[in-house]
Amino acid sequence: MNPLPITEADLHAFVDGLLPESRRAEIETYLAERPQEAQRLQAYRQDKQAIKALYGAVLDEAVPDTLLHAARAPRTRAAARHAGARLPRWSLERVAAGFALVFFGAGAGWVGRGAWQTAEMLAQSSRGPAVIVNAAAGSLPRQAAIAHVVYSPDVRRPVEIGADQEDQLVAWLSKRLGAKIRPPKLGALGYELIGGRLLPGSSGPVAQFMYHDTTGQRLTLYVTNEQASNQDTGFRFAQEGPVNVFYWIDGKFGYALSAGIDKGELARIATAVYAQLQPS
Repeated sequence: MNPLPITEADLHAFVDGLLPESRRAEIETYLAERPQEAQRLQAYRQDKQAIKALYGAVLDEAVPDTLLHAARAPRTRAAARHAGARLPRWSLERVAAGFALVFFGAGAGWVGRGAWQTAEMLAQSSRGPAVIVNAAAGSLPRQAAIAHVVYSPDVRRPVEIGADQEDQLVAWLSKRLGAKIRPPKLGALGYELIGGRLLPGSSGPVAQFMYHDTTGQRLTLYVTNEQASNQDTGFRFAQEGPVNVFYWIDGKFGYALSAGIDKGELARIATAVYAQLQPS
């Protein structure tokens, strides 16, 4: 009997741990013979773990009463006849919960944890306890952290244009953001540019530059021109799940440096990035 073909759905089910033992063994054999596919699935697994760490807590939050009420609202007789038997209450609540997850993830946002210290102060005190305050850190560090956990684990195509075409990358991103945008040089700190990509922001395009060191550790610089109304120009720190973020506002531009590395090390790099982005 010929074995069943391995489909993309099988591979995703394998990552999610949803396959029966016999089918899982077949997938493991398939991946052992295809190291690039195994590497791709490992990247998917890392994405899943990072996003779960970043937003898993929302699954335990209570569904807002307004959404539950909307889900339980009586339907018209015509709608009831068309849909057949009324859905059980547990099903409606699951719909409401799913809607709440999407709504709050995309619109309302989560509260960031900010440290009201400069990068240099944080670097000097990195071995001590962080001074964390419960305040809304705004959307900039959260959006930067999400972009980081989505793209930094990507093995095949982490960027749209590579560092070998840096001039083309700079021209493209500068044109889209309406100002000259050039990636900082971080070689002296052990990080080399991989490349960059264009991302959608709240009301316009966003640039993301990605770097890596010799161990494969990656960090990303997120640049947006949507901060014209933000007068809070201080250098700030936020922790979004497993991702540490230093961010600051300069005119209409917002910058956020993200990585899953030690806060003191990231502060050292952020200080260098900030210095390079200042007008000479």
